[in-house]
Amino acid sequence: MTTNTGTTRGTGTNTTDTPRTTAAPAPPRALNASRTTATTARVLRQLGHDPRTIAMLLLIPCVMLFLLRYVFDGSPRTFDSIGASLLGIFPLITMFLVTSIATLRERTSGTLERLLAMPLGKGDLIAGYALAFGTLAVIQSALATGLALWLLDLDVTGSPWLLLLVALLDALLGTALGLFVSAFAASEFQAVQFMPAVIFPQLLLCGLFTPRDTMHPALEAISDVLPMSYAVDGMNQVLTHTDMTATFVRDALIVAGCALLVLGLGAATLRRRTA
Repeated sequence: MTTNTGTTRGTGTNTTDTPRTTAAPAPPRALNASRTTATTARVLRQLGHDPRTIAMLLLIPCVMLFLLRYVFDGSPRTFDSIGASLLGIFPLITMFLVTSIATLRERTSGTLERLLAMPLGKGDLIAGYALAFGTLAVIQSALATGLALWLLDLDVTGSPWLLLLVALLDALLGTALGLFVSAFAASEFQAVQFMPAVIFPQLLLCGLFTPRDTMHPALEAISDVLPMSYAVDGMNQVLTHTDMTATFVRDALIVAGCALLVLGLGAATLRRRTA
């Protein structure tokens, strides 16, 4: 007698187990305030357990400005002419280094892998990181600006608040660049190696060492598309003009726009390491 083991008698229902595959829910695309805030709080808590990173972020630009002031102790005018520009460049460099290394550490430790498996959008993740490091950038820029103006006697013609604004925008740009390049590095050493490729060319072509209009035309054209050039131009506007100029507004908008663009690219390149 043959027994049908694939059906239930009287019902005709097939009881053979068939595997069912359920697609993982797609991560939300729209930014969500609660998810972004939770990510920001988590990153700040982690940074709070790393006092050396906090010290590097907040104190290194101040130490560099302090050294620069007394390097040119016999020539205060030289410090006045380049101190404002470096007030924006130092925070940009430190935020770039710390952000790229800290984000890469989260990638290699598997934290980002676990977060991306949750209902958390890429935009929420990038925005949360940007807000966390941006909070530190505000403190960093305020400390460096206050030190330069009221302790080191940096002489600027314009408003100190405009100087602080450009320093903050530069620090946020460094944060955005650090988040972006961390997607292309496999180790912390590689993240540091991006600095000569991303920061040093901008440092040479931004107009800090020589006016950009005196460079070779090809280099001047390249400098016209580098955000650090507009950061230095904005600082120079505050240094030489009493009121906010149209050029200053243009420079600030370009730096802010570049930071937002790079953050968007960082969200687009954010991906899981494994399938």
